[in-house]
Amino acid sequence: MDQLLQHILNALVLGGTYALLGIGLTLIFGIMNVVNFTHGALYTFGGYAMYLAAVALGLNFFVALPVALVAGLLLGAFIEFTLLRPLRRSDIDTTMLVMIGAGIIMQSGTLWIFGGVAKAVPTPFPAQPLVIGPVSLSYVNLFVLAAAIALIAITYFTINGTRLGRAMRATFQDHDTAALMGVNVSLIYTATFAIGSALAAAAGALLGPVYVVTPQMGELAAVKAFAIVILGGLGSISGATIGGFILAFAEELGAGYISSGYRDAMGFLIIIAVLLVKPTGLFARAERIG
Repeated sequence: MDQLLQHILNALVLGGTYALLGIGLTLIFGIMNVVNFTHGALYTFGGYAMYLAAVALGLNFFVALPVALVAGLLLGAFIEFTLLRPLRRSDIDTTMLVMIGAGIIMQSGTLWIFGGVAKAVPTPFPAQPLVIGPVSLSYVNLFVLAAAIALIAITYFTINGTRLGRAMRATFQDHDTAALMGVNVSLIYTATFAIGSALAAAAGALLGPVYVVTPQMGELAAVKAFAIVILGGLGSISGATIGGFILAFAEELGAGYISSGYRDAMGFLIIIAVLLVKPTGLFARAERIG
């Protein structure tokens, strides 16, 4: 029982960052109908932005995190403005090829700039974990969980409680009608890609201090982000959130009770099983009209 509680705590920490990855990807696909193959590179970018802010610039750890998030936001806006906006009327195959190329360039550039040696992000938290009864949790993991939940809540509020969110939902339903009603669709696309990129960067910035930062850290993260979106249902923020936690629990419990060698495989086995029963995912949203 004690071991189960420990695995549940570990899964909650991992699930929060997985949810951020999934929400960012499903926002971009749901509203823009763009498969973002730079998502893993943006996750890596967030980790290195956190490292540069905390180590190279010497910023406080709690200041470095929002700096990394804003850096991801700006990079996402730049990618949308320079790569996706000129391809707005192009077919999806062309857009996919461009995004795949952009992701490869970003990953190769990261390797060229920082080298292949892993980077550690120092934290102000004590090394001794917080012990609560039979379970323990490091303070950095506790902070990661709290920060992830806060970012998920902010994203939900932005989508459901602000004018920007209403415009984003209108664009998802029918971008032509939204434009006729006065919505600046181009601005909404830029904001959507920027927010999705910021969430991916935030996930990388949060997990960077827990593990280490490497140029290849985004490869598996990108695959898992796509799996989460497919599991939860394309275009569903709630589905991406729950899907992220489902994947984390499947990995953690599979590694703990079966074999750590099957950690990554367990999550995908769960996804395959769900999709065999419900191919549209657990919480698929209604399709766009236009």
